[in-house]
Amino acid sequence: MKITRITVDVVSEPKEHPVRDAIQLLDRNGRTRVIVETDEGVSGVSDSHFGRVVSSPAVLAKIVTDQLAPVIIGEDPTLIRGIRKTLRELTDYQGTAGLSSYGISAIDLALWDLLGKSLGVPVWRLLGAQRTTIPAYAMVGWLELDVAGLEAVSAKAMEQGFRGVKMKVGGGPLTEDVSRIRAVRAVIGADAPLMVDANQAFGFSEALRRGRVYEELDCRWFEEPLPAGDTDGHVRLAEKLDIPIATGENRYGQEAFRDLLAGGGVGVVQPDLRRAGGLTDCLEIGLMAAGFGVPYASHGGGAHIHVLAALPNTIYVESGLLPADGRVELVDGCYPLPLEPGLSSWH
Repeated sequence: MKITRITVDVVSEPKEHPVRDAIQLLDRNGRTRVIVETDEGVSGVSDSHFGRVVSSPAVLAKIVTDQLAPVIIGEDPTLIRGIRKTLRELTDYQGTAGLSSYGISAIDLALWDLLGKSLGVPVWRLLGAQRTTIPAYAMVGWLELDVAGLEAVSAKAMEQGFRGVKMKVGGGPLTEDVSRIRAVRAVIGADAPLMVDANQAFGFSEALRRGRVYEELDCRWFEEPLPAGDTDGHVRLAEKLDIPIATGENRYGQEAFRDLLAGGGVGVVQPDLRRAGGLTDCLEIGLMAAGFGVPYASHGGGAHIHVLAALPNTIYVESGLLPADGRVELVDGCYPLPLEPGLSSWH
């Protein structure tokens, strides 16, 4: 089997309900869909989603079609790690981190989808899964919501059967964070996990100050307290706080996780499929984290559930609210794994 063609579809449109975190407004629905075709009629598909810049999906499409695709036409699509090596060497001079990583990840995911379809099995079966359901929490506490809206959406998440919720912090003074956290806690109950996410908004001193308060409020983890690349800061912060530090969604490639894990700067590792390098790198990051005894919780859901099914250190998949059409139901607070061949998911 050989790769014969790679095509890309692009969507970029305003989001009906923009959402806000501590550093940005996410006001667009952008998507770059990559389709890898073969001489045996089997194809694989992946979707990369964007929340901000209008042109990003089209720029990524250009990178895929003009730079990445030409060098792997004619290659065996089952040699996924070999193709990854080729594409990283190709993009090294211009810098692989950034949209080049998005492109490599998109191709990686499409290749795994293709492999699963060619064998007639879901990808999680190819990875040696150890579970058939994934514990789920709902990321619903965006900063554009007032307290009443925050309470309502948190209650909805618990009604849908999620095990807990995550909310954004850092958009205002600490007193505002405290009142919002207490409002959500009153809705979800004393025992449900409640996570907080600052989206890289703080410097070290402010992260330490707020982290101590989040500890007192019994938050389960403190996500992205510092700029993503500040490994030393994460290590120092973790030494001073009892609340686990969760981070990883804005790190590129598994090498970016090595020193963070070895130094003890992360208590919950959270790679992103698009930035980390696709399914292949996320699986390898998860296994590396397992070697350090660090739990793994995905950034986002979708195809990530195939990785989560296989890792020994999985604790959660991140989700929004369940679709209103009822096509997905949680079982004991968990997402069931898809049975269709390839990388199909509930997302």
